[in-house]
Amino acid sequence: MTDRTERPARVRELNLYRQYFELVAAGTKTIEVRVKYPHLADLTAGDTIRFRVKDTDETCDVEVLRVTGYPDFEALLDGEGPSGVNPTATRDQQLADIRTIYGPEKEALGALAIEVTRSEPPPA
Repeated sequence: MTDRTERPARVRELNLYRQYFELVAAGTKTIEVRVKYPHLADLTAGDTIRFRVKDTDETCDVEVLRVTGYPDFEALLDGEGPSGVNPTATRDQQLADIRTIYGPEKEALGALAIEVTRSEPPPA
């Protein structure tokens, strides 16, 4: 008998700014921050995200290890710690950068911390 709650892992394509793409590709960025959009509501551990640098063919596949919801970006950075989100910037700089990408109306939807690991080895 098959457990109907099990489902095959899916591949999601998401765009990523080059600076963050490079950190993911190097394996140093392990927490991706997203707004809690309805199309991400069923994202779960075991899924694959194929990050793409917008308007290029450059991609990097990661496996989702965990998805955790937060009421806002500040709570997310406090809960996750800033080093996994962007090891090259301070917490305050990250908060400012995230809020530049997503306005207050988007942040009001809630925030997702998506813990990821490289599905393929980083480039040599």
